[in-house]
Amino acid sequence: MPAPHGFEYAVRGDGTVAVSHRRAVVTLLRGERAARFLAEAEAGDPQEVMARWTGNYRRGNERTARNHPRNSSR
Repeated sequence: MPAPHGFEYAVRGDGTVAVSHRRAVVTLLRGERAARFLAEAEAGDPQEVMARWTGNYRRGNERTARNHPRNSSR
């Protein structure tokens, strides 16, 4: 599976963390959630952490969907 890419995050002056994907803000994190996100991003791969926190990651059902009769022509 290819690694996620295109994510960025920026910490604003008030402690809010803005996570963006391809320069569009996807989510804003404040307070405890922002602190947990920053700790996790610094400890692991930031691209994977941002993909997981924004919900933009593979869910494991792609093979099942590909084999569905509705998608047989694709």
